[in-house]
Amino acid sequence: MTEIKHEKNGSKGSFDIYYDGKKAGSMTYTGADQDTMIIDHTEVSEEFGGKGLAKQLVFAGAKFARENGKKVIPLCTYAKATFEKNADIQDVLA
Repeated sequence: MTEIKHEKNGSKGSFDIYYDGKKAGSMTYTGADQDTMIIDHTEVSEEFGGKGLAKQLVFAGAKFARENGKKVIPLCTYAKATFEKNADIQDVLA
């Protein structure tokens, strides 16, 4: 079972994913301005690889952006590739 927690600290924030109660990875972002967030890093620990957890983090970020009227600039190569492959989240791209 997975759980994603969102932490915000000023203009920065992260989405942390937990797998069976253990922190498995995170995706960090920085607010570029009021309406735009930059996804700068996505990482999942090697022991949790192959479970689609990084993709869940990117989708959580896209959902957050959509719900808060924000656009996303995916600087992280993983996040950028995930946006390119999934048309259903491209509506939040800046």
